Amino acid sequence: MKGLSSLLLIAAAGCTSAFAGNAPPARESLPYAQCIQIDKINEWHVLDARRALVRTGPHRYEVRLQADCPRLGIGVPGFLLRANESNKALGGSRICGEAGETVSARDQPPCAIAAVTLIDEARFDQLRKHAARHGSGAEP
Repeated sequence: MKGLSSLLLIAAAGCTSAFAGNAPPARESLPYAQCIQIDKINEWHVLDARRALVRTGPHRYEVRLQADCPRLGIGVPGFLLRANESNKALGGSRICGEAGETVSARDQPPCAIAAVTLIDEARFDQLRKHAARHGSGAEP
């Protein structure tokens, strides 16, 4: 009986390590206080179909998407960030790089956000020079 329980433990450990290798990488998100506040966006820039920049006052962010979003930045409104349900429940519309957050443009389905990263002013200025489209927080 003792040999059988040892064999079961070894088999269970093997299964656990096999599944751990196939697990998706853990999603890293910003702390809530550092997230993009949707109502404070001063400017945005679309770099390509999967990347955009956002500035809210002194804070600058790079937003990466899970898939191509080719119409991002086209039309009015051209750049709509939508918080996930848990952040809406906290009473604020913030984008932190969590599951369920999206960005969209007029006449385009929402595109899932993969990650949000705080970047410094120099990096923001360097990247925005290559932006395909841009806008401000004053859009409707």
